[in-house]
Amino acid sequence: MDTLLRAESISRRLPGDIPVTLVEDVSLEVHAGEFLAITGPSGSGKSSLLYLLGLLDQPSTGHIWLNSTETTRCAEDRLADLRLTHLGFVFQSHFLLPEFTASENVMLPMQRLGKLGQAQIEARARDLLTDLGLHDQVRKLPKQMSGGQSQRVAIARALANDPHIILADEPTGNLDTKSSGVVQDILRGLARQQGRAVIAVTHDHAFAEKADRIVTIVDGKIR
Repeated sequence: MDTLLRAESISRRLPGDIPVTLVEDVSLEVHAGEFLAITGPSGSGKSSLLYLLGLLDQPSTGHIWLNSTETTRCAEDRLADLRLTHLGFVFQSHFLLPEFTASENVMLPMQRLGKLGQAQIEARARDLLTDLGLHDQVRKLPKQMSGGQSQRVAIARALANDPHIILADEPTGNLDTKSSGVVQDILRGLARQQGRAVIAVTHDHAFAEKADRIVTIVDGKIR
């Protein structure tokens, strides 16, 4: 399998009179078509590791490769371009813009990237929402949708620029059991049917058990 993301001995420490270590000496490879779950106790460093892998934070030491790019040497504008082009993010709170419709929220990453014309952007947004069972929600605002529907819009937005890797931070944490199952199945399908890598932080053991591989973090270290 192709290695899409590789971390080598990464650590993240917050400086101060009493330094705090969030992630310590983690090495990890993530492959195309793999659904990876990151688990561990609250405060163990799961989300901190995900933010490092997603280039939202930089390691204090170590290296991260996205495809063949060694990202820890990249300037911030290059990191922003890598995130926009290769990575899609889904968070526990969907973070949809409340004044924008479902379709408009999905169009935002494509507009930022600037590789498609407006008609193509609108068509792709509709197609993504339709593929996720939201054809009747295209023109609705987030407040007019359920939590599960909003999270599916967030997944469509994460897919907008056709990224190789999806990173999800507790994506089912605010959902009921039925909606949680739908989101789990969608994420698993993105890996197994579309060949993307999916990395999901979760405290839900049932969710984690559906993954291809489970990585457990305790006190910032892989156990």
